Amino acid sequence: MLPNSITDSRILLSPLNWGMGHVSRCIPLIAIFLRQNNTVFFAGNRQQIAIIRSYFPDVECILHADYPFHFGSRGRFAWYLFSRFLPLWRRVRTERIAVSHYVDLHAIDLVVSDHRYGFHSSKVRSIFLTHQLNLPIRWYELLVQQVHLYWMRKFDEIWVPDLDDSRLSGNLSVNFRHLNVCYIGVLSRFSLYALPRKKTNETVILVSGPKEFALSQLEDHLAMVSNENSALVVILPSDYGKVALLSPVEVFYSDDWRQCDQRMLTAKQIIARSGYSTGMDVYVLGCKAFFSPTPGQREQIYLNELWNENPEIFPRISVINHE
Repeated sequence: MLPNSITDSRILLSPLNWGMGHVSRCIPLIAIFLRQNNTVFFAGNRQQIAIIRSYFPDVECILHADYPFHFGSRGRFAWYLFSRFLPLWRRVRTERIAVSHYVDLHAIDLVVSDHRYGFHSSKVRSIFLTHQLNLPIRWYELLVQQVHLYWMRKFDEIWVPDLDDSRLSGNLSVNFRHLNVCYIGVLSRFSLYALPRKKTNETVILVSGPKEFALSQLEDHLAMVSNENSALVVILPSDYGKVALLSPVEVFYSDDWRQCDQRMLTAKQIIARSGYSTGMDVYVLGCKAFFSPTPGQREQIYLNELWNENPEIFPRISVINHE
């Protein structure tokens, strides 16, 4: 089943609360559903709801509790899963009860979960959205993959936001285990816009991650492009507060996504973390890119290596070294 084959249905959708990439890739999915005459109900936290309402003011939103767990934080996925497994398991159980209530209350026909293990219902068809069929773990963490598979198999189908050849996600999304998978193509909110024929002379730097480390690396990135004939735009998380930068740059804060979208749409090149949703965005934008992984984030390290080894995926500014 492809998203654009679903019509005249009432759809309940919810993204994971770790990282804004999950809510970002829900935006084009909601747009597809609405074009097909579906009614969409979005369940998330207050920040996620504010973002969705900035794109879709008429979508009904449900305040829904977060997970007590940060997946893959600092690369210690197995440790966090085992140390937080009990509260996570409890949250998955209570989430199933909540989803059952939502399904009855809003007469839902289809449930779509962006990597929320408990967000499914036995009453209606339920779909799990992920680009990670295979987690980037080490051999001694195989139990983590088994738990991941166990929870994914609770869903009727898995949607992978990539092309059939797993071009962007590589081995993370290869269906080695004969799961019921549908590759639904690249999901980027920039598919909502008409892409400009001409780019500006701007370099956009997307800043994310722990503040101290991110700002230190930001200065490195600014120095890297300082000799280019390029205007510099920096997009910062709003919780960083006011930041003084040595280089003359234009600063925006990421709480205004629509404003940030306009600068990214016309940028000639983008510097960012090698997060998967950001990669999908840059792929759709078709601009040059310079990616770097967050230290310890195995998924980002893997994607950075994959994208560097296959430069046909993105026109490159440079090759990152993350030793």
